[in-house]
Amino acid sequence: MTTSPDHLAKARAADSERRRSRVLKALDQLAADGEEISVSAVARAAGVHRGLIHRHDELHAAVLARAAEPPPGTTASTQVSRQSLLADVANLTARNSRLSTHITRLERRLSETLGQAAWEASGLGAPTDVETLTRRVTELEQQILDLRAELAERDEDLAAARAANRELITQVNR
Repeated sequence: MTTSPDHLAKARAADSERRRSRVLKALDQLAADGEEISVSAVARAAGVHRGLIHRHDELHAAVLARAAEPPPGTTASTQVSRQSLLADVANLTARNSRLSTHITRLERRLSETLGQAAWEASGLGAPTDVETLTRRVTELEQQILDLRAELAERDEDLAAARAANRELITQVNR
């Protein structure tokens, strides 16, 4: 069995025409049913690869044109355009991102606040009234100095009393 190049070219052209007509028929059917019209949806309904629609400019243009048309049974006042829906999605995505950033900031602040409270409650953190405590430490240091001076005086008095006691005992023993 021999096949001529001319015969193969005709078979390929016929196959291409069959797939092209399936795409157009699927496009009409999706539009009539009010389904979503996109390159992927049309290719899926026609049983062809998306690349076929992208490679044929007239098919791609037909899909895009039909996707831009309002669904049947809608009036101009109730029609929502694809561009407005895409704008809404973009706005909601941006808002979601801002809220996510805000939540992250609030969680960080809460963590720092709880950490600081736990640090202070454990006694490891610096007290809240440092000035009062510094004043108290100064008072206690002064009191220690006064007590040491008093202790030194008493030590001298005790040493003098011991010396006098030794002298008296020495005189009694003689």
